[in-house]
Amino acid sequence: MIHGERSSGNAHGIVNTKPVVVSKMLDLVDYKSDKDLRSIKILEPSAGEGAFAIEILRRLHKSSMTFQFNFQESLSNIYLCELDEAVSSKLKSNIDYYFKSLKLSLTIPNLFVADFLQLKLHEKFDIIIGNPPYVRNENIPLISKQIYQTKYSTFTHRSDLYVPFYEKALKLLETNGVLSYVCSNRWLKNQYGQNLRELISTQYNVKSIIDLENANLFDEEVLGYPAITTIANCQKKSSTPYSEVFDLDSFIEFEQTKENSTVLNLSSSNWFSFSYRGESYEKYLLRIEDQNFKIGIGVATGRDSIFISTNFKGIIENELLIPILTSKGVKSSKLEWKGNYIINPFNSSGGLISLDKFPLAKKYFLENKEELSKRHVAKKSPSKFFKTIDKINIKLVTQPKVILPDISGNRFIHVDKGEYYPHHNLYYIIGGSYNEMCLLASIMMSDFVYDQLLHIGNKMKGGYPRWQSQNIRKLRIPILSAIPEGVKESLLEAYRNNDLEKINSIVTIDTIESFEILEGQGVLFDDHADYKNINHDRTTTDIS
Repeated sequence: MIHGERSSGNAHGIVNTKPVVVSKMLDLVDYKSDKDLRSIKILEPSAGEGAFAIEILRRLHKSSMTFQFNFQESLSNIYLCELDEAVSSKLKSNIDYYFKSLKLSLTIPNLFVADFLQLKLHEKFDIIIGNPPYVRNENIPLISKQIYQTKYSTFTHRSDLYVPFYEKALKLLETNGVLSYVCSNRWLKNQYGQNLRELISTQYNVKSIIDLENANLFDEEVLGYPAITTIANCQKKSSTPYSEVFDLDSFIEFEQTKENSTVLNLSSSNWFSFSYRGESYEKYLLRIEDQNFKIGIGVATGRDSIFISTNFKGIIENELLIPILTSKGVKSSKLEWKGNYIINPFNSSGGLISLDKFPLAKKYFLENKEELSKRHVAKKSPSKFFKTIDKINIKLVTQPKVILPDISGNRFIHVDKGEYYPHHNLYYIIGGSYNEMCLLASIMMSDFVYDQLLHIGNKMKGGYPRWQSQNIRKLRIPILSAIPEGVKESLLEAYRNNDLEKINSIVTIDTIESFEILEGQGVLFDDHADYKNINHDRTTTDIS
């Protein structure tokens, strides 16, 4: 689906999916070559150059060989749609090339060069799968928007184009049919996804959500916040598991279980927060990311024993060494760097360094090449065997950040002034000054927030919760930029003194309710944009 060009040169909406993701998704919907696929009707509504189509054909052909059915006849059950003529031409070429590799002269009878959202399809499908276009509302031509708003109840004034792709696909499912999209996760949480969430909650069954926001799923880097959402056309409701996966290697091996999932209650349109009860204080609360902060996780290397050490000085060039903070450094009330450095194999532009320019690092990596090459990330690109799983963004080091260990019984929450890079078992929050980060940390230490976390997350054996980003994102806290200065100073003083009792005396429902008195005096939230933009019926909050 094309609506103008992105800065990369590709068109808006075109983001190619990696083969491992395609394979995993087809497994999720049980379109497997060891099954008899002859009668399975499958649709890919935004086919692009054929990432899904070719794998579907491979599996169908292998199934036909195993179960002895006519491959050519079964091709009539594959439906592909692509809007752009140039892209569809490439799609046809790729399909022809695949058929030629089988020494067959065949075509796909149901390949449409058309806008899926306006294409008339009378069939129902057992499986609908794909990567629908990512096109922000402002990039959709006005005439198309007007048509979509007429045809699709989920397409609101700010909806991304993928929203009606969900609605139409759901309506095309057979009873017990399954839809699986890899798509932006924004509709799961923000205001423009509300109508779609309500449609799904009342008429369909969400089988699973796998959030891959921090994993690189595509053939180019995009700010896509992807998640794989799988939905069945059946009224039988079951608990919906929600999981986060942080790198491609983990995704390949991923199996969704109770241990790595949070169970979502989809009975309302707000799937990712506590239920608002209409209490007066609730209107002064927002999610952390709604306040222009960003939640992330530290770097995964794939071989910490090679990339991280306290003994790199003199062995590796100093300019490649970054002090790294691990979970051992946040166990007490004082942030303690343990002297570990991580080797940064990336340059300032995000590409890999040239080892020839760093002879010490080259010697070290070659000595460890055999071990590093065993990793999946190295097998994909053997010449890049020395890269870490996650890219290292050197700018993160100097940013003040709240540090949250995944598992810890320590109630004190640390703030790094801007000296260290976080390890993969540490979550972080950035987006403000050091004082703003300390203010945020103090509020997150409070029982008011801790009780929320205990409610929405899994408890460890010691009774304490996990600081997982999927849970951090659900927390509601007071709007930091609108808290009265005197309250801010008291919180900062209590934080500096590690005075949890004082913090709890400030961050209470009574205190937050007292904001209403200040608001009436014009002291609080006066002309405050964040507050004025809150959806006060509190079904959801727009974070797009």
